[in-house]
Amino acid sequence: MAREQVARLYRAAKTDSFLKAKLNQAPDLESFVEMAKAEGYDFTIEEWQQMTNFEVEELKCHLSEIPGI
Repeated sequence: MAREQVARLYRAAKTDSFLKAKLNQAPDLESFVEMAKAEGYDFTIEEWQQMTNFEVEELKCHLSEIPGI
């Protein structure tokens, strides 16, 4: 379930500049996760790190091309 939440947040932030700007104001990862939870996305710091630990080359592809998402 957390994987879907991270993917959903990733997609939303790509299309919603207000959400992206708001989350970019987080001073640290803990604050980021709390802000995301306030927006309805439920995942832990560890789950976020696990899902976003991709190589730079992988991040250039479409989300649907990343294995497991």
